Amino acid sequence: MATKHRDIDMDRNTFRGIFVIVTTPFTDDLAIDEDGLRSTLRFCLDSGVHGVVSTANASEVGYLSDTERRRVAEIVVEEAKGKTPTVVGVSANHWRMSAAFAEHAGTIGADAIMAMPPTFHPAGRAEIKAHYQAISAASDLPLVLQNAIGLGATVMSAELLAELVNELPNARFIKEETAYPAQMTGDIKTLAGERLIGVMGGRAGKTLMEELPHGICGTMPACEFADVHVALWNAIEAQDMAFARSIFRCLLPLLDFEASYGIPLCKEVEKARGIIAGAHWRQTGYRALDDHARTEMLTLLDGAAEYMNPKYPHRPA
Repeated sequence: MATKHRDIDMDRNTFRGIFVIVTTPFTDDLAIDEDGLRSTLRFCLDSGVHGVVSTANASEVGYLSDTERRRVAEIVVEEAKGKTPTVVGVSANHWRMSAAFAEHAGTIGADAIMAMPPTFHPAGRAEIKAHYQAISAASDLPLVLQNAIGLGATVMSAELLAELVNELPNARFIKEETAYPAQMTGDIKTLAGERLIGVMGGRAGKTLMEELPHGICGTMPACEFADVHVALWNAIEAQDMAFARSIFRCLLPLLDFEASYGIPLCKEVEKARGIIAGAHWRQTGYRALDDHARTEMLTLLDGAAEYMNPKYPHRPA
């Protein structure tokens, strides 16, 4: 495996803002819909996102074969390269798998990689460190350490994250989405020191406003509300917090609805907005939206419509 590292020259503005997790569209027979994936990328770019992330949890990465996840990453990088930063998720059950995905990300021109600790079963401290050391040895791309809860994730302490940032040459970024993410962000930044370039949030951006005073540099939500998330972040960057709060009040009910229905809600919104042809998913454990839920979804979208790209309306003109 490659072991040469470069000193990361990414400034603090490169990985900043709304980095959306690109969902994976499927056809009626649950094959990957490559046309739909490219359409999803066009929507993200038209929305002005500050970065795109492939093959992460909201991409249903755990339900893709190795060949499929490589293909998804290739399409995302191909569509977005040179237009916005690209981050490829390389999380897997074991370091050998994650290292292989990290090497592949480098060959296709990704700008960074992101990884959780070993998934599927909880890992110990030594196993986590060995996991990230192997990924770091396999690729000198900037490495985002993803600290998540649920979906087989092992939660890392702020102390462990700070150690990894200071021990690994390319681990300069963190995605924090465990319990009390705002306070965790502050703890991580204090412990990690200057080697840490930035901490991004997760949880669809629901906790973004609380995270801001703790020094968050952006958030990584799923992509169906990309334009609204971007409007929110741009208002924050413009220091127009009254406007940002008004956008957030419209967005939050949609994020709560997403928390209830998960991936099916993401797909239903994308279908309603003409981004993908069918609201199909592979991830288990979800219920489909019924007609009442779809009506509520459209009503909630009405509330955020003024912040949405008119090229992607949620209701027919």
